[in-house]
Amino acid sequence: MSLPDLRPLTRLKCLAFAAALATTAVAQTPAPADSAVLTLEECIARAMKRNFDLQIQAYDTANAKESLTISRAGFDPTFTATTSKSVSQADVAATTLVGTRSELTDTRLGVAQKVVTGATVNLSGSLDRSETNNTFSTLNPAYTADVSLSVKQPLLKNAGTTVNRASINRAEIGVTRANLNYQASLLQVVRDTENAYYNLVFAREQLKVRNSSLALAQKLYDENLTRKNTGVATDLDVLQAEVGVANARRGVIEAEKAVRDRQDDLLNLIGQFEFGQTLGEVALPAAEVAVPDFRKSFDLARDQQPDFLSSKAAIKQLEIDVAASKSAALPSLDLGGSVGYNAKDRSSSRALDRMPDGDGYAWQLDLSLSVPWGMRAEKAQYRTAKNTLLREQSRLQQLEQNLMVQVRAAVRAVETNLESVQIAAKATVLSEKQYELEKARFDAGLSTSRLVLEAQELLEQARVNELQSRVNLRTALAELHRLEGSSLGRYGIPAGDAVAAAN
Repeated sequence: MSLPDLRPLTRLKCLAFAAALATTAVAQTPAPADSAVLTLEECIARAMKRNFDLQIQAYDTANAKESLTISRAGFDPTFTATTSKSVSQADVAATTLVGTRSELTDTRLGVAQKVVTGATVNLSGSLDRSETNNTFSTLNPAYTADVSLSVKQPLLKNAGTTVNRASINRAEIGVTRANLNYQASLLQVVRDTENAYYNLVFAREQLKVRNSSLALAQKLYDENLTRKNTGVATDLDVLQAEVGVANARRGVIEAEKAVRDRQDDLLNLIGQFEFGQTLGEVALPAAEVAVPDFRKSFDLARDQQPDFLSSKAAIKQLEIDVAASKSAALPSLDLGGSVGYNAKDRSSSRALDRMPDGDGYAWQLDLSLSVPWGMRAEKAQYRTAKNTLLREQSRLQQLEQNLMVQVRAAVRAVETNLESVQIAAKATVLSEKQYELEKARFDAGLSTSRLVLEAQELLEQARVNELQSRVNLRTALAELHRLEGSSLGRYGIPAGDAVAAAN
């Protein structure tokens, strides 16, 4: 009597044992250490404090404020103080005195300041002490005190507040643009954090679906193995069930990798080198989603979108450049004037006291004109400034059109995904019923393992598709809110007065 071939049965047992190990491994997949719910609001709050992009952009904003300080410093007064002493000795041919010695000590104080009209104002005073061994000198030692005020005002080139405040006005707009750029970074980080959070939700829910499919595949395999032992099922049925378990296990492994990757993506946005941390439970917000209105969304984008507002502010900077270059293309015509008083006496106190009422005084008035031949360079710079302004105005119109296209696309994406969510939900219900029907037919001996596996795969795909459609809806909303500039208000993030300043 020949012994039966036990190799197929042994192989089946090994596969069954491997499937059991796979199921055990799935059951032992470590759950998040923090069982508390991690909300989207908490993630965004963490990103506001620890995101690298925001920290880097904050330095640019700080530098823009320092540039404004530097520009304003051009109108700060400059104080000067000098003192000197000189000694000389020489024979004076007109006298019989040999070796005339003179000592002179000069001390001068002054202050100079530029004013917004372009004028430069100088106020200075000095006190000199002279001493000599010349016996013919009437005052020895002699003290000379003087004070003078001089003003130089441009009348054509570089005249007026518009030109002389150009650097300050540009710097002020630069601060506004830096604030807008920071606000744009805030919106970007909020949008990226939302997407990363939603993607983590999808990855974890997908893993649950894959685990459920693996459990169903394992159950079908066990049933086929039992039916095979009782002579109801064939080796082919068992083999098909084995392949179903293997495919389901592969799906679980890929889903586990996706969960780890998506968790790292979120931690990269909300933390700094905290990848060893396990995040808590996450879930899609349950808020109702209304159909967006394009006109309302576009108006919000034009009024609040930082990139668009920054381009408008850049236009203002270029207008300042045009005004400055227009003034620079004029001839130089400067009006100057000065007045001063001086007094001389045998003591410093008497010289200072007599200075306002003394007879010593001086005044001067001058007018100077300078015209470069043809002024070709200045005129070319003026035309260049105007061309640059016209170019950026055209670019602003292009940006507005692109913004309109982006808002239109974002609104359509929300509308499309709203429909997709409803359709995907119906498809999931249909797939569940089809699977239940096919499984019932299999239990009654009217179907095969292959058909049950196909129905199971369709059910798994339908569940994943429904989950993906819900995530797509949320990401579409996040992009629309970024374009509108409304994300910060939704999460209570202060954006400063950058928008008001830009308008």
